[in-house]
Amino acid sequence: MNRLPVVVLISGTGSNLAALLASARGEDCPYDVVAVIADRDAAGLEHARAAAIPTQIVSLSAHPDRAAWDQALTAAVAAYNPHLVVLAGFMKLVGPPLLDAFGGRIINTHPALLPSFPGAHGVRDALAHGVKVTGCSVIEVDAGVDTGKILAQTAVEILDEDTEETLHERIKAVEQPLLVEVVRRLTAAR
Repeated sequence: MNRLPVVVLISGTGSNLAALLASARGEDCPYDVVAVIADRDAAGLEHARAAAIPTQIVSLSAHPDRAAWDQALTAAVAAYNPHLVVLAGFMKLVGPPLLDAFGGRIINTHPALLPSFPGAHGVRDALAHGVKVTGCSVIEVDAGVDTGKILAQTAVEILDEDTEETLHERIKAVEQPLLVEVVRRLTAAR
């Protein structure tokens, strides 16, 4: 099977990246993670290094302005000629250069059932609003904040005893397999 190249962008511990890498070890997997790029020295880079996958840090602070960073990030991703770009806990908005180069081929996860609770605090916002069900979404990235086409969602019940931390952990438990399923589907469809 000819596997399609995927570049993963991260900012944190890389739990979604780890799930993608575990899936990629399967013989029937339609993709390979060919590079992992972070916007900081993220702990999740260790998952890639342990799998001998190239890593790179493209830090905003290393560039004179946001436009220069956007260009550098786009160049770093483009160097691997990916079929798909996966934002897996990447905590920066991507700019026009990346969207222009890979539009329709960038996906992201979000810890809420979009269009409800977009932005950086989806879990906290769901708890604050007192909803009984939240979940996770995988979307196609566009120029807005969590406004892209919804590709898949999974619901998670909010328990009375949930804190932001416990709810987020339960969301991650369903987010990881959902992300893997979407990446497999998008790369298998070619």
